[in-house]
Amino acid sequence: MLTRIISVRPLLRHSIYNYRLLNTSSTIRSPAMQLNTNSNSSLSSYSSEPSSNSTKKWSRHVISNNISNNNINDENKIQDEKQTLQPELQSQSQSQSQSQSVNPPKQRRKRRTLKPLKAPITLTENAKSHLRALSLGPNPKLIRISVKNRGCSGLTYHLEYVDKPEKFDEIVNQDDIKVVIDSKALFSIIGSEMDWVDNKLSSKFVFKNPNSKGTCGCGESFMV
Repeated sequence: MLTRIISVRPLLRHSIYNYRLLNTSSTIRSPAMQLNTNSNSSLSSYSSEPSSNSTKKWSRHVISNNISNNNINDENKIQDEKQTLQPELQSQSQSQSQSQSVNPPKQRRKRRTLKPLKAPITLTENAKSHLRALSLGPNPKLIRISVKNRGCSGLTYHLEYVDKPEKFDEIVNQDDIKVVIDSKALFSIIGSEMDWVDNKLSSKFVFKNPNSKGTCGCGESFMV
């Protein structure tokens, strides 16, 4: 009997201890559960009323933050670009100033004034008066001077009346008197002087040619 009583007592103590633990845990949990339920209900009631407004305000606030952040980023980018471009602009300005100092502006060269070309032949006063009389006639014509291969020395002067000059002819205009020169004869008679001689023996045009190296005895032909 003693052994049984001794064995029952610790069992009773253990059961009583467990029962107390269970009661204390239930009492502790119940108010927490009530608080949780109350908090949930209060949260649900609070969230049910201003839900739409809270989301809208939050969305607006988020957009404004994004815009401000974008503006700040843009300003930072602009400042960075300015900082990167400043040394380049300074170097360009320095290079331009150096180039201007090294290479001064070039002065324009003055154009040479072209001198009037000398006439291939010159006319004496006798030649001009005779040519003027011919131009005032009923049928005015021009005198064309050319050179032909004939005579003792090789070349002779050939004069003829023409109405107008040919394509490559040279025209000499002296005191409003025109004389036409054949382009082929130009190098043979250039620099010559044309005169009119009227005497008992003949009346003709004569030439003083500085290019002539010799003439025949009669004076009609020459060589160059």
